[in-house]
Amino acid sequence: MPVSPARRLGYRVLRRVENGTDFAADLLRAAPESLSEADRHLVTGIVLGVLRRRAQLDDVLARLSGRPLSYFDPEVITVLRIAVYQICFLERIPKSAVVNEAVEMTKLARKRSAAGLVNAVLRKCEASTVAADTDERTTRLAVPAWLLRRWESRFGMDAALDLARQTLETPVTAIRLVAGDIDGIQEELASAGIKTRPADYAPNALVVEGGNITKSEAWLAGRVVIQEEASQLVGSLVRPQRGQCVLDLCAAPGMKSAEMGAKLQEGTMVLCDRSERRLRGMEITRLLPAGVRCSAVQLDAASPLPFSIRFDRILLDAPCSGTGTLGRNPEIKWRLTPDDITRLAAAQVRMLRGSLEALGPQGRLVYATCSLEPEENEQVVEEVLAEQGEFTVLPRTRSAKEWPHLAGLFDERGYFRTRPDLNGTDGFFAAVIERRQIVR
Repeated sequence: MPVSPARRLGYRVLRRVENGTDFAADLLRAAPESLSEADRHLVTGIVLGVLRRRAQLDDVLARLSGRPLSYFDPEVITVLRIAVYQICFLERIPKSAVVNEAVEMTKLARKRSAAGLVNAVLRKCEASTVAADTDERTTRLAVPAWLLRRWESRFGMDAALDLARQTLETPVTAIRLVAGDIDGIQEELASAGIKTRPADYAPNALVVEGGNITKSEAWLAGRVVIQEEASQLVGSLVRPQRGQCVLDLCAAPGMKSAEMGAKLQEGTMVLCDRSERRLRGMEITRLLPAGVRCSAVQLDAASPLPFSIRFDRILLDAPCSGTGTLGRNPEIKWRLTPDDITRLAAAQVRMLRGSLEALGPQGRLVYATCSLEPEENEQVVEEVLAEQGEFTVLPRTRSAKEWPHLAGLFDERGYFRTRPDLNGTDGFFAAVIERRQIVR
């Protein structure tokens, strides 16, 4: 029997992701337009499901085959993971069809000699082979052991397990309004069969509970954009004022840039990114008010900045481990190592140190990551501010007055934090930094 387009594409995407050169979300967005809506939904579910549950699936394969994973060729492992995921987690797909297509896929992958073994392993697989997510052993397989130990040490065992369990779930889709009002957009979307609710924290956001937002007229016309809720909150902390000069140092893909531009209304924005390709791919011009002048500059924010001017507002949304977004970007779980966190933190220190030099006398800088790890968050801020004593983190009392709807997200030191298990959003950290007030 032929292999369906969705499963062929799912195999190709997973192989590229496993090679460590690509991210699943980017590859899925680039899926052929000829792919049907049903197949697009299926391939997305298979790819992200396999990545979220990779260690669980490997545990099942080792038990069913009686062999370590190193026994199998990488191509065969990918075929088996796809098949086991479908058998155990996708109830509507008959097992016989899954097994037959897995055997054919093995042959297409030029591993014909393994076809019999694939068939034998999968014939023994049943939906009950995988324990429920409430089982502690299963939950512990949701993330690498070293990461779970870090979380246990920092948050306690129960919270660490909750965080691990969250990485198995499909995150909600949030949208930000570009034009119109919440009630009007919500009513418009409802008439198109798209169910939404107001977001918990972002005042200009809705959470999609049903329907395809990308098929709506509101999305196609640019009245709404897809942007994760905590990401919207970080952008709002920059709080640019009309006429100011704003620097976004790690701008791609540009959602926070567009949000800041909408608040700026009139002024100048300089958008930077290390990747020329990602910088070219940013399509935010149509989302910016006519009064905002926008320039793009390719640069590495960890190197000395080339600007002679000083900026009123700076956003440094630093490249990080991404441990706050593992439900959305599950391949990070299996690529990340403890050494990566140390390496990233060193680069973040250089970025923050250099970006503060570009801040104007009355300016404000927001340092942000989507990491849960202290080495990338408060430790970076405290190391740099200890060197440069003229700067300080905005205290909690002032933050609560400026953003009363977010008061509960600032800790006693003034740091902004969200967590998937506590807030139902991605995990973000932010520090709002200003120059110290000199009392005369």
